[in-house]
Amino acid sequence: MGKKIIVAGLGHGGIAAAAQLASAGFDVTVFEQKKEGTLGYDWTDIFAPNSLSAAGIPMPPEDKFTYKEDMTFFGPSERTGLKQHVPQDQLEIKMERKDIYDHLIKHALSCSVKIVYDCKVNGPIVLGSRVVGISTEKGDFYGDLVIDSCGMNSPLRMNLPDSFGIQKNAERDEKITIFRAFYNLGSDEETDDKFKIILFKDGKLGISWVASEQDYTDVLIGRFEDVDIEEVKRFTDLLRETNPRIGTEIVRGGQFVDIPVRQPLSMLVADGYAAIGDSAFMTVPLIGSGMANCFKASKCLADAVIGDTRCLYNCETLWPYQYSFFKTLGAGLAPLAAAKSFLLSLTPDEADYAFDSGMITEDNITIGADFTSASSINTDLLDIINKAKIVCKNPTLLKKLPAVGANIAKAIGACSVIPRKYSPDRVRLWKSMYEKAF
Repeated sequence: MGKKIIVAGLGHGGIAAAAQLASAGFDVTVFEQKKEGTLGYDWTDIFAPNSLSAAGIPMPPEDKFTYKEDMTFFGPSERTGLKQHVPQDQLEIKMERKDIYDHLIKHALSCSVKIVYDCKVNGPIVLGSRVVGISTEKGDFYGDLVIDSCGMNSPLRMNLPDSFGIQKNAERDEKITIFRAFYNLGSDEETDDKFKIILFKDGKLGISWVASEQDYTDVLIGRFEDVDIEEVKRFTDLLRETNPRIGTEIVRGGQFVDIPVRQPLSMLVADGYAAIGDSAFMTVPLIGSGMANCFKASKCLADAVIGDTRCLYNCETLWPYQYSFFKTLGAGLAPLAAAKSFLLSLTPDEADYAFDSGMITEDNITIGADFTSASSINTDLLDIINKAKIVCKNPTLLKKLPAVGANIAKAIGACSVIPRKYSPDRVRLWKSMYEKAF
């Protein structure tokens, strides 16, 4: 065995891991289906800057980012707004998606990563019980380890043998379809809440945001169902009634994208294979953001690969990646997935009640700003459930609370007992326990 690493897809986690491995002396090649210079949606993205340093990536130039406004969360009626109060040391940065990619790619190239563009990955090459390479439109390529960074609909993960025990597809309620566009200013009227998050507006199962900028208004519409441009037009008209800064002309963006919003995969690794980023469902289930998690996970993966001095890259030697990920990140993401399922069970009236009655407070909203402390997130989630049982006077909502509390506890419990070392029987039992929590 040697040190030839294939990274399939220029996802954020994949390119970050590639840079770390190339710096450590590995021969790393990334295969990306898009053409050079075309990566990144035509919109901004938000992430925690400390995640870059975790992956050994320098901060971008100061003229390439700004700091995000605190978000204000509303129920469907928009009666009650709960504003984040994010501490200075947890402030997230806002940056053009294309600039993020330029920064990551420049760093990776400086670390001697090779990138092959315009090369669509079709699936894995499997020999026996091991992934040994990738099949692409430009031919077959072989390596000692394949890192799957192809995204939610990865052709690698979706075409792995069933015997690998890795879930292939996300269910409809495990992904959100979003439309995002920047509109011209319809009004110069100032607003107290510059970044509004609205749940279940118009009774629709989903989330929307309206972010007021100096020269445009950033609108996102997310649904746990299929949505078309006609529905986007209707819903945007509805948003304008309470958000007059939304103009009628789209000046940027205007794209539909599917994002996973569920718990991370129960198995991130197989012999010769490791999944990262959206390929492993590493986004924050409540909001869909995953960039910071990808960067942090890349460090876990790189450490495991570098630590495999025999260059075996099998389930046993890659397991430290999965163990480290779940201990540092997955233990916080999994209970949030259980909380997300509870939110999706609410009616619009119940969601408004949660905001209006004080069941959810500004302190609860603020815990979602940073996901570095899994234990803190877990404690806060259970505190919210216990408090809700006390203040809730809505009979139907009250009946739903014990179940969500139990599911959150199951998710926390499963993550806490993940085996430190790999053995097929112990991992199989843990995997079953983890999946049953959802």
